[in-house]
Amino acid sequence: MRTAHIKLLTALLASVALVAEAQAQASYPCVNDAPNPYKLQANWAQTPRPWGPTNAVTVDAKDNVWVFDRCGDKGCLGASESPIFHLGPDGKTIKNFGAGEFVSPHGLAVDKDGNVWAADFQAKDGKGMQVIKFSPDGKVLLRLGKPGESGMGDDTFNQPTGVAVLSTGEIVIAEGHSSKLKKSRINVYSKDGKFLRSFAKDGKGDGELSEPHAIAVDNQDRIYVADRTNARVSVFDKNGKFLANWKQFGRPSGVWVDKNDMLYVADSQSAADPKDANYNGGCKMGIRVGSVKDGKVQYYIPPPPVADPKTPPPEGIAVDSHGTIYASAVQAKDMKKYTK
Repeated sequence: MRTAHIKLLTALLASVALVAEAQAQASYPCVNDAPNPYKLQANWAQTPRPWGPTNAVTVDAKDNVWVFDRCGDKGCLGASESPIFHLGPDGKTIKNFGAGEFVSPHGLAVDKDGNVWAADFQAKDGKGMQVIKFSPDGKVLLRLGKPGESGMGDDTFNQPTGVAVLSTGEIVIAEGHSSKLKKSRINVYSKDGKFLRSFAKDGKGDGELSEPHAIAVDNQDRIYVADRTNARVSVFDKNGKFLANWKQFGRPSGVWVDKNDMLYVADSQSAADPKDANYNGGCKMGIRVGSVKDGKVQYYIPPPPVADPKTPPPEGIAVDSHGTIYASAVQAKDMKKYTK
């Protein structure tokens, strides 16, 4: 009995320590002057067609790269292009699938079994507003949400954006790209698609979200939300308990946590003009990298060069086991690759 009590006490203390650690991490001013040890790699991908607007990227356990683009300038509805690309670490395309399934692709994740979860955040002509689960070879296994419908219930989405996978195999989905319905929250599903729970609500306070744009999890299954309209990364435990808000990583469009618990955040919106709606107190666009253990930004990667200065930098972000960064640029229609 005494041994059981000791084990229970140890588990409780560990849980309290994790929560205390996250809550103790302060929110610092946005960092624009951290060092940049990364180099941009050109012409790394070999794809069957040029990239369309690339909104999402993820990396699987084998360091394969998965990219989700929007087929072309007119979107995926009625298009013949396949928007999901499976590339090897060498940049060569292994598979390309998903034609005819989407309206406007957004978030992407790969689970431990190699299944692909893809979020379609818009609706038109009875399609979209769903998250679709594909087998590794591209077969549709299930669909979450009602096709072509948005709503406030647990069986409908309000523009699903980000997808991530917990160590338990449960699927975490962010919704609320548009705040018209005032439904910005995080949903958790079983790997078979059963709705389990939701947390957070639309708002600006602690534990609230405004148009969450992406989502990631760390080794302790803490959940990191790109709370973009609130210009912060919001941190929760796996049960939805609010832990922290971090402003130092900018106005996040994309988030990723690697195996070393390093947080990578893509800021594609922070405006320089104080009169701009996306002005973020002097914070610059770019990619920021820091440890989730203390929340401090260690590196800052400025936006890549573009022909038109009005073209935003990448939104989506993912990192492989070697620390190689992949960043998806929607308007630039490109997949950027950075190595140290």
